[in-house]
Amino acid sequence: MAENSATGARPDDFESRLRAAGIRITRPRKIILEILGDKADHPGAAEIYRRAQRIDPSISLATVYRTMKLLEDFGAVHRHAFDGGPSRFEVVDGDHHDHLIDLDTGKVIEFHSETIERLQEQIADELGYDIEHHRLELYGRKRRER
Repeated sequence: MAENSATGARPDDFESRLRAAGIRITRPRKIILEILGDKADHPGAAEIYRRAQRIDPSISLATVYRTMKLLEDFGAVHRHAFDGGPSRFEVVDGDHHDHLIDLDTGKVIEFHSETIERLQEQIADELGYDIEHHRLELYGRKRRER
C-alpha cells in the first residue's frame, strides 16, 4: 500500500488501529482509508466520494460522510475548514505542522517552523499558560516575479 507522502501514514496502520478498537472495516471503509493514505492533499468529502466512485461506484456520499465522522471521532483524521470553506480532511500522524493556504489555487502547503513553535511557547509562558494544542493557518498569494 502507498504511503501518504505528507504524513508517512499508511492505510493499513489505521485499519489495524480501527480493528483493535472494535470497528468493522467494510469494503467502502477500506477504500476510503486507501484514498486518504494515497494522497498528500487535504480532500473534502466530495473529493473523497469522487475518488471512491472511480474504485467502487456503489459507495454513496452518505457512506463517505459517515466514515469521515467515524475516523474523526476515532482521532484518525483532522477536519479543517480553511478560510470558512467546506470541510477538508487530513490523516493524523502525530507530527505537528501548520498550513499555508494559497488563496488563488486553494492548495494547502504543510510546513513546520521551530521559530514559530519557540515564539508560541515564549508568548504562552509570558502570559502564564501552557499550550495544550494549537492550529496555525496562513493565507496568501504567490509572489509575482517583478
